[in-house]
Amino acid sequence: MRIIETNRSVGIFTRIAHLPHMTQEFLAVLVSFGETFTRYLPISLALAVVFTILTSFWACNPGKPWWRKRDIVTDLCYWLFIPVVARFLRIGMLIVGAALLFRITTADGLVAFYDNGHGPLAALPLVAQMVIFLVGEDIILYWTHRLFHGRRMWRYHAVHHSSEELEWISAARFHPINLLLGGVTADVAMLLLGISPNVFVVLGPLTIAHSAFVHANLNWTLGPFKYVIATPVLHRWHHTAADRGGEKNFAATFPILDVLFGTFYMPKGEIPDHYGIGEREFPTSFQGQLVHPFTQ
Repeated sequence: MRIIETNRSVGIFTRIAHLPHMTQEFLAVLVSFGETFTRYLPISLALAVVFTILTSFWACNPGKPWWRKRDIVTDLCYWLFIPVVARFLRIGMLIVGAALLFRITTADGLVAFYDNGHGPLAALPLVAQMVIFLVGEDIILYWTHRLFHGRRMWRYHAVHHSSEELEWISAARFHPINLLLGGVTADVAMLLLGISPNVFVVLGPLTIAHSAFVHANLNWTLGPFKYVIATPVLHRWHHTAADRGGEKNFAATFPILDVLFGTFYMPKGEIPDHYGIGEREFPTSFQGQLVHPFTQ
């Protein structure tokens, strides 16, 4: 669930920064939640309808519908909360990145800098920029994903793997630290390289939909196209135990990265059927999962 804010959002938040401290915090939260909720609500409703229909015909693991899963409240909290957190983190990183790398610190300067991108990449056609963004971001995400499967960072990424009933709505289950050093960092890096924010008008909804798609309870492998784009079965293997496939399939969008680096795993004729991290005392509540990594 990765949407980059355009110059409009940067302008709003930099103008809020001129208000008294308590007022700016309150207004920033209201603006962020309102805009994010307005953007995500129709997309969320559409995804709910689509995957309800699809899983009734092609369920990977038949059983109860997604809205009856045990930890549905936890997933709903992530689905509503994480986009707001991501919005603040992205805007903050965009402002800091522009200041440190390009010495841009004014509101007008930030708006002008991010308006249509900058440098050689921004001069390319928008479609070309979209391709570069998708490939570049996926390479970054592949390696940060592997980093989060390491001993030191796993405590944060375990939150994403904690769902034992994997469904499309599980896609947003990310600890803020994982979000910051994963998707947010990748997005901001591509913008700082010069990609125009205009590409996210199209890519924003598509990335949300694809993230939900790969977590959906579908038995789709897409046949020979399984090496072209990540599929539900491919990613569901990633959510199994480490010795079954949990240490494979790190690519978010393009499985060719897993093929190139020896981490592709989709055994023919088999379907994953057990998910989660196997940690008996891992909290199931939203607030418990946010705190848990800091208690390790």
